[in-house]
Amino acid sequence: MRPDCAVDCGWGRLLFGQTFADPKALAETLREEGADQRDIACYVNDPHVLIAQAPLELFLDPSHMFRLDLGGYEPSKRGHRAFHVRRLSTAQDIEAISRIYSTRHMVSARPDFYERHRDDETLVHLVAEDVRTHEIIGVVTGVDHVLAFGDAEKGSSLWCLAVDPQARHPGVGETLVRRLAELFKERGAAFMDLSVMHDNDLAIGLYEKLGFERRYTFSVKRRNSINERLFVGEPGVEGLNPYAKIIVDEARRRGIGVDVTDAEGGFFRLTHGGRSLVCRESLSELTTGVAMSICDDKAVTRRAVAKAGVVTPEQIEAGDPDKLKAFLDKHGQVVVKPVRGEQGRGISVGLDTIEDLEAAIEHARAFCDRVVVEEMVEGEDLRLIVIDFKLVAAAIRRPAQVIGDGRKTVRELIEAQSRRREAATGGESSIPIDGQTERCVQKAGFAMDDVPPENKIIAVRKTANLHTGGTIHDVTGEVHHALVEAAIKCARAIDIPVCGIDFMVTSPRQPAYAFIECNERPGLANHEPQPTAERFIDLLFPLSMPAAVRRVGLG
Repeated sequence: MRPDCAVDCGWGRLLFGQTFADPKALAETLREEGADQRDIACYVNDPHVLIAQAPLELFLDPSHMFRLDLGGYEPSKRGHRAFHVRRLSTAQDIEAISRIYSTRHMVSARPDFYERHRDDETLVHLVAEDVRTHEIIGVVTGVDHVLAFGDAEKGSSLWCLAVDPQARHPGVGETLVRRLAELFKERGAAFMDLSVMHDNDLAIGLYEKLGFERRYTFSVKRRNSINERLFVGEPGVEGLNPYAKIIVDEARRRGIGVDVTDAEGGFFRLTHGGRSLVCRESLSELTTGVAMSICDDKAVTRRAVAKAGVVTPEQIEAGDPDKLKAFLDKHGQVVVKPVRGEQGRGISVGLDTIEDLEAAIEHARAFCDRVVVEEMVEGEDLRLIVIDFKLVAAAIRRPAQVIGDGRKTVRELIEAQSRRREAATGGESSIPIDGQTERCVQKAGFAMDDVPPENKIIAVRKTANLHTGGTIHDVTGEVHHALVEAAIKCARAIDIPVCGIDFMVTSPRQPAYAFIECNERPGLANHEPQPTAERFIDLLFPLSMPAAVRRVGLG
């Protein structure tokens, strides 16, 4: 067995404790951790002895180790035709891995690391690829212990399993685990281990279902800014939703004082250098009451941006039955919205009969007594985040869909997809089973209790809001400059410093668009890894920006 084994994984090193005879040598190796790296000393059977070598620098990682006996492992007989698993091979794969790691708040390696280790047999990278879109939707890394340090026990281990939170397909994580296990079994490995956070109940449940059993060995890490929450906790942020927490975390990183005044409501006060501002998520005191009132009334919003030359769909207020009938006949399909409301509540899309239109108006009146009817514009739903009248992020929002597996009913598929969306978004996204959902399913040719064929894609919502199960796909680097200019024009017309502008577009790379609405409190956490929280704090506290950023005016 090769002594003092350290395997470079790009994001940090794995230090195999069983290869270090001297705990002092292992401690010294941990203390050599590079900047922006995350080393892990694993298979440490006497962690108290190791930590005693540098008690102010090292800490016990709060993770469990699980082991899968590959001798008794039976591969799944059920395949997935919607995606397949393969070895990492292209530059696009490498870019996708970094994107998925960023959305999961994981440390990524530099692209040249993956280039150098693309054909490495010691360090194995597998990716899951959507067969229809060719998007990478998951990644896993494995280490062959025999090749790494001549392991007499013929072991292997799994690290950095990550699934794109916007992935629609079920079973991506499980399939990646299985394929890695099967690869190591073919090589003659006796077992495959993995480490998982002690409170990650969903992951632990999956691993136990696959036959993994708990191993009582430990991991030790060096204290650094990346893993700070593991050894100091997160005081004062309990109960904050992801949209408030992302801003609070960025403020604390800059030394800005944070006072959470109402965690459930997302309210907090930020204080720095004699300046103090109250925020509710991304809504701050810098947004005036006038701007709020414009955004609060969809009819007023439309008039304000239309006067600024922004393209807007035709709209009328619900009331006169004859005007409604004429409006529907003119446009063929319409959208119904309560004048006031957010998160897609009360909105019905794609209405093409007077009966459906009248029912949708009654539904919308449960949220606001004033209702507007708007011509329906076909295309993709584009959300642009504008902060300080500059574009910070852009994303296509797609309505919720389910994919048939030949076994579950549409209702069961929706419920399963809702559970995945809730897990991926901290409980912020789920698919409601209501009249809108039932109408979408019916238009697709199914009833809620029908069993659709395998790989049949069924749209179950018309609106793309995250809160109703929609998914978000970053297009910041490719959005057409005409769309950026129109979004900034909207923000200036309303005179609002932070907003989410929604357009319907033929493509984010084309200039055609129609304005849908302006959100005065956009969810900044939905656009990671774009620096939305950073730019928000820059706006509130310009002097907290790094000096180099202030000097070149990138705030």
